[in-house]
Amino acid sequence: MNPRLAVLAAAVLFSTGGAAIKSTALSSWQVAGLRSLVAAITVAVLLPEARRHWSWPKALVALAYSLCLISFVLATKNTTSANAIFLQGTGPLYLVLLGPWLLQEKNRRQDWLTLAIIGAGMVLVFWDTQTIQRLAPNPALGNILGAISGAAWACTVCGLRWLAKSGGNSMAPVLIGNLFALVLCAPAALPISTISNADLWAMLYLGVFQVGLAYWLLTGALAKLGALEASLLMMLEPALNPLWTWLLHDEKPSLTALAGGVMIFGATLIKRPSPQST
Repeated sequence: MNPRLAVLAAAVLFSTGGAAIKSTALSSWQVAGLRSLVAAITVAVLLPEARRHWSWPKALVALAYSLCLISFVLATKNTTSANAIFLQGTGPLYLVLLGPWLLQEKNRRQDWLTLAIIGAGMVLVFWDTQTIQRLAPNPALGNILGAISGAAWACTVCGLRWLAKSGGNSMAPVLIGNLFALVLCAPAALPISTISNADLWAMLYLGVFQVGLAYWLLTGALAKLGALEASLLMMLEPALNPLWTWLLHDEKPSLTALAGGVMIFGATLIKRPSPQST
């Protein structure tokens, strides 16, 4: 498969997470746990390298990834899909703060500009917390969880860079992280007294396609495609995520949140490495 098409396909699959999560009657903890259960099985089958060479450093990175998985689902269940994906996209803000400390990577003047723009975008996303919708019952809590998801994703990225510098397998944390998410969600998710066929299909879709197949497509494409081009193609995800939720659930993000999202992901583009560094 053409690597560019593979990345675009992965971005489309990732982008359906919000709409699929909101389509279920299960609690947020049940959705997060069951999605990770199915995703762990799928990743183990599709990405054999994820089953190899586990270690404590990879488990530490996986823990950050599991927190990202869980907090994103909880955010999506409480606020709009747009706010959840926009706030998860604030990862570069935390990377500017964590990079010098965890990776000994010096910040450039451009990085501080990125931080300022993302910070302003976050203010706009948080601004409208009173607009309660049918599938966004607690926007204030959801926005906080979305910000936590962004911080957890930043820690995950830092961890993956750390593993890459030491020649570690970056796929193992994906599998371990989903297993961690399953375990962490179990106390709040169980017992599951009833589960409808619609909920079951939603969980299978989320685990197999939205996580498992998407990661398989992305990892295969990254072996043939530069990091810069791949990351730019992946920007299709935040653009489509609110669209699917609007079309399927009539959930409308506020104009201030959309403006904040544009600022956050515009700043993310500024943060991208130059082609020469890939």
